[in-house]
Amino acid sequence: MIVEAAPAKVNLALHVRGRRADGYHDLDSIVVFADIADRLTLIPAKDWSLEIAGPFAHDLGSGADNLVLRAARALEQLLPGRIGRARLRLDKNLPVASGIGGGSADAAAAIRGLLAVSGIAPEKIDLAPFAVALGADVPVCLYGRTCRITGVGERIEPLTDVPPLPALLVNPGVAVSTAEVFRRLALAPGQAAFGPMPQRRRDVLAWLTAGRNDLQPVAVTLVPVIGAVLDQLAASSGCQLARMSGSGATCFGLFDRLEAAEAAAPRLRAQGWWAVPTMLG
Repeated sequence: MIVEAAPAKVNLALHVRGRRADGYHDLDSIVVFADIADRLTLIPAKDWSLEIAGPFAHDLGSGADNLVLRAARALEQLLPGRIGRARLRLDKNLPVASGIGGGSADAAAAIRGLLAVSGIAPEKIDLAPFAVALGADVPVCLYGRTCRITGVGERIEPLTDVPPLPALLVNPGVAVSTAEVFRRLALAPGQAAFGPMPQRRRDVLAWLTAGRNDLQPVAVTLVPVIGAVLDQLAASSGCQLARMSGSGATCFGLFDRLEAAEAAAPRLRAQGWWAVPTMLG
């Protein structure tokens, strides 16, 4: 039996550099991972199966289109005869369709776990094209550490000097369609978009504050409660930066101390929102 964590991915800044001729969007993003996660258990078996449990299990189907099963079957095809099948159990602790890479993190956990069960070292295989074909966030979730991503998400640059950041993650319980957010950006193929990421600074908070999430205004228009979440976070004592992650609806507040994030959480939960203090890094 193998147990793999699938931690939440948070985009501290996300710049859309333009739309490529192939229709995909060029991104420039600073990514960190939380210490809260889904959990995937893998037990060798004669055939694939998937059980989903946990607080957000009801929002996710366990059929063939689940990204965990898609990743498992695709890896089996990539490495025929080398990948053993497994019974999979996903404890779904993260909100679904929420901008924190839950499905991609789960797929990455399946890939890591199946390689481990099969005794295959990940560094011996070129997983990059395979991972990006599953989803733009899968490569960074496989990497699993603080980094800067560019392209559609396949180019990864490690960032080793960003310290752990106390944070509060908040989701209002509304799913956001990533495809619809990008559609509403209304960029034509080949069209350049917004400005570059600011240059690195010694002061990490000032550097991040000078950045932005280019998807945030569109998502707030689609789902106005995201704006309310951001306002509530920004008004919390000790909050230094409030911003949306990915295409939403999860938002984060960076705090001066973890205790301040913990103190703010009950007030946001009182709105009926998911609010979890965490360390990002």
